[in-house]
Amino acid sequence: MAMLQSYGACLKESALQYPPSNFGDVNKRRNVKRKSPQAVAISDFHRPIPSFGVKNMTSVDDIKSLRLITAIKTPYLPDGRFDLEAYDALVNMQIEDGAEGVVVGGTTGEGQLMSWDEHIMLIARTVNSFGRLIKVIGNTRSYSTREAIHATIERGFAVGMDAALHISPYHGKTSLEGSVAHFESVLNMGPTIICNVPSQTGEDIPPEVIRSVAQSANLVGVKEYYECHDARWDYGATGAISVTSNLVPHLMRQLLFEGKNPSLDSKIMPLVNWLFQEPNPIGLNTALAQLGVVRPVFRLPYVPLPRPKREEFVNIVKEIGREHFVGEKDVQVLGDDEFVLVDRY
Repeated sequence: MAMLQSYGACLKESALQYPPSNFGDVNKRRNVKRKSPQAVAISDFHRPIPSFGVKNMTSVDDIKSLRLITAIKTPYLPDGRFDLEAYDALVNMQIEDGAEGVVVGGTTGEGQLMSWDEHIMLIARTVNSFGRLIKVIGNTRSYSTREAIHATIERGFAVGMDAALHISPYHGKTSLEGSVAHFESVLNMGPTIICNVPSQTGEDIPPEVIRSVAQSANLVGVKEYYECHDARWDYGATGAISVTSNLVPHLMRQLLFEGKNPSLDSKIMPLVNWLFQEPNPIGLNTALAQLGVVRPVFRLPYVPLPRPKREEFVNIVKEIGREHFVGEKDVQVLGDDEFVLVDRY
């Protein structure tokens, strides 16, 4: 299959060759039928990777070896700006409880609500502050292949992230061949995890697409959504990019490092089900606010879960044990008026 990998279509040279201007031949030229220009597929054409993006690039095998990667939450100040102090504390808690990597600015981290400047700044901050202690996977996905390549190599890898997270083109969907071409293009940039979450994109990546790109040396793996963590042992998965580990990282580490544990899996499932009763990250944002580790601030269009659901979370925490959750404050229900909803940020 021919694959367009340039930033724009190139015209065949013959289509650009016009006869020299001669006013006497105007009438003759008017009767000449012109052929439409044809696009040329140029393979393996990319802007050169900046040298500083190559020197310290993490190997694919290093990323493949990770078992617990947390899709880290992005906390906010009352005016909607990033609460970087709370963010640093969240990452530190993950490191202390055994997480090996974090996804920055993913769906959980609300990358979809960030400007690219905010996005890359947060990736750079995570690398500079914690890069020696934990792997940093930046969400540089886009349904524009050009934008995804730019965000990945010229920004994300340039500030030192270890790997990129990409999804299939959504909203303005493409064909199977288009999805393959998109993934092949972004895979050329460096270590990459393909994220397949149909509930977020509205599309389940077909197996044919994954088979087509599976031989890429830069493919780390595919993030699939499973509600039961014991399922990973049945299907040969290596690890997990986890939302739940924002709340109980130590328990999630046990699940992922110590083999099948049906008892622990069953213990955590009420929490998992509670987290995903509404689209992610609504449940997580609500829970972390109730635990007192982030301010109860939401960037719209996300809003907190209603009070009955918040009361349910308090009971779940008590059932599992407050000592297993992040933070030190007692879990609270919080009143509706304690939440801040920000529409301009």
